[in-house]
Amino acid sequence: MNDITGKRTTLRYAEAEGYVYCKAETIERVKANTLPKGDLFGVAKAAALLGSKKTSELIPHCHPVPIDSFSVQFEIIEEKNAIRIQTKAKSIGKTGIEMEALTGVTVAALVIYDLLKPIDKEIEISSVKLLEKKGGKTDAQISKFAAGSNAKILVCSDSCFAGKKEDGSGKVISELLIQEGVDVLEIKIVPDEPKEIQETITNWAKEKIDLIVTTGGTGLGPRDNTTDSIKVILEQELPGVAEVMRSFGQDRTPFAMLSRSIAGRIGKSLVVSVPGSSNGARESMTAILPAIFHAKKMMRGEGH
Repeated sequence: MNDITGKRTTLRYAEAEGYVYCKAETIERVKANTLPKGDLFGVAKAAALLGSKKTSELIPHCHPVPIDSFSVQFEIIEEKNAIRIQTKAKSIGKTGIEMEALTGVTVAALVIYDLLKPIDKEIEISSVKLLEKKGGKTDAQISKFAAGSNAKILVCSDSCFAGKKEDGSGKVISELLIQEGVDVLEIKIVPDEPKEIQETITNWAKEKIDLIVTTGGTGLGPRDNTTDSIKVILEQELPGVAEVMRSFGQDRTPFAMLSRSIAGRIGKSLVVSVPGSSNGARESMTAILPAIFHAKKMMRGEGH
C-alpha cells in the first residue's frame, strides 16, 4: 500500500452511481414487490453497507478507512428499464473514500442481479462510476488558492551561511511550493542574526511577496533567534497556523512540541516560520499547504 503517513487528516467525500438494466416486465415486478427472493431494495441496501465496510479486505491496495457516513439510494427509471444505484460516503481521514462508495454501488448491483436472475436472464450491470470526490490536497476548492502565488524562502542558519553545512530545508520547502504551482522567486541564506532576519523579511514584505517562509531558528538553542525576531515585526499573528504545524508534527515525532514556529501577516504578505530540519520543514509545510494561500483572499477583503 502507498505510504499515507505524510498526509493530512481532512473531511473526505465521495459520490458514485451504477445501473442495473433489465426487461420491462422485471421492472413491473420490482415495483409490485412480487419477486421470488423477497424485498429487493432492503437487501441491496444492506449489502451496499456491508460491501463498503469490506472494501480494504477486497481490494489489496486500499487502506482501511473509517466510514463516518454512508447512504444508498435507488431509483427506478422506467424509460430505460433500469435501476439506478447511488451512494454517498463521508470520512475524516488521510485518504479518499471513493473506493468505498464505488464498492457499495457494485455490491448492491450484484445483489440486485442475484435477486432478479430467477425471472430475468438479460440483466446487465453498467456505468458504475465516480460522480464526485472532495477532500485532501486534490480538492479543487482548496488547491485553487495557490494559483498565481509567489514566495520567497529565508534560511536562518549560521552554519549554512558560513558554508559549513548545505541547506536542505530551504530546498524541501521550495519543492513543495512548486508542486502547488507557486512561483518561488528566491532562496536566501542569512546567519542567525535578528537584524538581518528582520531586514530581509521587512524588505520582502514591501515587495508584497505573497508568502515568506523562514526555516531554522525555531528551537531552544542559544542562537535560535528567528521566532523572537519575527514576532516583533508582525502586524497580526496567526496562532492557528503554528498550532496546526505543531499538531501535525506531534503525530509523527514527540519533539514537535518543542518547536516555537510562528506565523502572521505584514501588510499583504504572509510570514511563516518552520523548523530547520528537512523533516520538520516538510511536515510543517505539508500541514498548511495549499490552504494557507486562502489568506490572500482574506487580506484583500474578499471574504471567504
